[in-house]
Amino acid sequence: MANLRWGVLSTAKIGRTKVIPAMQAADGSEVVAIGGRDPDRTRRVADELAIASAHASYDAVLADENVDAVYIPLPNHLHAEWTIRAADAGKHVLCEKPLALSADDARRMVDACADAGVVLEEAFMYRHHPSWEAAVELVRSGHIGDLVTVQSWFSYYNDDRANIRNILSAGGGALLDIGCYSVHLSRLLFGDEPERVTASVIRDPDSGVDVVTSGTLDFASGNASFTCSTRCEPDQRVHVYGTTGRISIEIPFNIPPDRPTRVLVTAGGTPPVAPDTETLTFAPADQYRIQAERFAAVVRGERDAPTARDTVANTEIIEQLFAAADDTRKPAERHSGDTSSS
Repeated sequence: MANLRWGVLSTAKIGRTKVIPAMQAADGSEVVAIGGRDPDRTRRVADELAIASAHASYDAVLADENVDAVYIPLPNHLHAEWTIRAADAGKHVLCEKPLALSADDARRMVDACADAGVVLEEAFMYRHHPSWEAAVELVRSGHIGDLVTVQSWFSYYNDDRANIRNILSAGGGALLDIGCYSVHLSRLLFGDEPERVTASVIRDPDSGVDVVTSGTLDFASGNASFTCSTRCEPDQRVHVYGTTGRISIEIPFNIPPDRPTRVLVTAGGTPPVAPDTETLTFAPADQYRIQAERFAAVVRGERDAPTARDTVANTEIIEQLFAAADDTRKPAERHSGDTSSS
């Protein structure tokens, strides 16, 4: 069967360094076009990555008859517009997370793609990695008993005012950029949607973006808690606790494609001094390559497409977390100099 022919909207770093090379290495995919705002830069990137067509605009990529699907790594506030325009052009869409800045926008994107008969997927690449598939199976099989709670942390340091992640109007901030992973993995592990959320937000006093956000998601059978930050020492971790065991995912998000990864499963022993821990080691795997291969399989009808509910729910919960943080902020608003929320 013919390869799925990809076009890329923008020359963003994540595309250049991770996603496009993975797509080019993936079975059943090829990258045939890229578009950007700067024609000279776009041509340079196309040459560096051996992409045949370098277009001077995103619209030109959508108009390219050789393009079947588009990958959208644009800034967050442009996801909805260009996903809908891609759907109108009859292109399948792999859109970077977070899918949208509002649940209403996410629903419009889902509806536009459904009406056009094209596939839409939010690019949560981590879920395709073998280590995560094993962790999910361990939970669902009852290997650690009943799931009780999930704890996750994701952080890095970036105080560059010009960086898109520090621009509020462009959808910057910790929760949208990296906290969305914690929301998604919590829903994935519980296999459910939270019934209630609470949150605390610290915002940069100048830019207004959230730089530390903590949240709790209450599910029917347990809860998940997380903290994400763009002003902390870089770190990431996920711990999953059940009634008879626990799972630690050593590198949960930025999983290196060129080295083995580990999942630690503890069930028994006498923790914390002498826990009975089994180390599951996984051969190197490129989660971006697997994502591209599975997306192509969905387009070919060989795998099920993501449900509309799954596509929209993360955005709804992020909205609820921001709203919950704003609600808890109100009693403290009288204190001058307090920048804990907006």
